[in-house]
Amino acid sequence: MLRSFAGKIEKGVSLLVQRRPPLRYFNEARSEVADDVREGYFAVLATKGGESKRFIVGLHYLTDPAFLGLLDQAQQEFGFRQQGTLAVPCQPQELQKILDAWSKSI
Repeated sequence: MLRSFAGKIEKGVSLLVQRRPPLRYFNEARSEVADDVREGYFAVLATKGGESKRFIVGLHYLTDPAFLGLLDQAQQEFGFRQQGTLAVPCQPQELQKILDAWSKSI
């Protein structure tokens, strides 16, 4: 189930990126369109315990088991119908460790 969820996200994001470079979304906080998300990337909001931080993450992280675990948690907590920035239920430091660990392994 998790792999199919990640596959759907990857396919959907890649279709959007191919049609509209760069990927844009509506940022509710500032009411403007973000232009910092390049082709092959997506925005992730790590939020837990009142602490939040936005990350720009490469599509290649959709194959990382630790990141897929966060997506599973996000699905359980927020459902499949998130719009805009993908929210994951973790401390920003936790997501940073996952991103750093994966980048060191390649």
